[in-house]
Amino acid sequence: MRIFVTGASGWIGSAVIPELIAAGHTVEGLARSDASAAAVAASGARVRRGTLDDLESLRAGAAASDAVIHLAFKHDFSDYAGAGRTERAAVEAIGDTLAGTGRPFLLAAGVAGLAPGRVATERDASPAVGPDAPRGGGEQFAFEYVDRGVRAVSLRFAPSVHGDGDHGFLATLVRIAKENGVAGYVGDGANRWPAVNRQDVASMVALALEHAPAGTAVQGVAEEGIPTRDIAEGIGRALGVPTASIAPEHVDDHFGWIGRFFALDIAASSAITQELLGWTPTHPTLAEDLAAGYYTRG
Repeated sequence: MRIFVTGASGWIGSAVIPELIAAGHTVEGLARSDASAAAVAASGARVRRGTLDDLESLRAGAAASDAVIHLAFKHDFSDYAGAGRTERAAVEAIGDTLAGTGRPFLLAAGVAGLAPGRVATERDASPAVGPDAPRGGGEQFAFEYVDRGVRAVSLRFAPSVHGDGDHGFLATLVRIAKENGVAGYVGDGANRWPAVNRQDVASMVALALEHAPAGTAVQGVAEEGIPTRDIAEGIGRALGVPTASIAPEHVDDHFGWIGRFFALDIAASSAITQELLGWTPTHPTLAEDLAAGYYTRG
């Protein structure tokens, strides 16, 4: 297949492209800069210049493809509502282009917020509905295109997609621990975060392209719920700093914007995904990647 990938040079996209090429697909990746274009080309994919705001480029990429994997998102926490509007416009541009074709449209989402306080499954509907919802309600909006002849599939990723080179949530927590001289967790640290290795999630995406039915969600989760105290202890060992509880009233001061996320209890399962796709995570765990020193170099 000819596959159009947004976020092609990003953390997940740069791992997904080699999986797709190895499976025999031709890939075209969206690139917003010269550096991104060079990275996409080096991965073996063709380059389409454009951004998420360039809806004509998205439409053209989708029209020229047999499938779209939409992984890009504006992670701008200073204007998260604006990022949501951008996401919804991108989903609409791609969905309208693919309408009536039966082609796959896979888009990135997350497991956070699905079912706080219990283990979320693929059967849990996203509570983010409507243009003002987080991420513009993109998952549910994309599923509206199923009735319009699009094989829409939601790729729900764990908040920690870890590995060598990660600059996401886990790397942010490590940086904060390094700056403060202590690896913190909130309260008793019993709240849980799911995690998955980047290489495992890349293989899941490739399998979902082949096998996930329209209107389904698959969950990129290898460890369904790591107590955040355990995560903090792993960071502390990696950095050689103590671990400590941070009182809820001091979370913003200690952690900044990520503190409220790190305080959530957002365990999630991938049992249905593993059975549906024949997918088994095999790569190192979060604790193993921390111990390997990927997050503490420099």
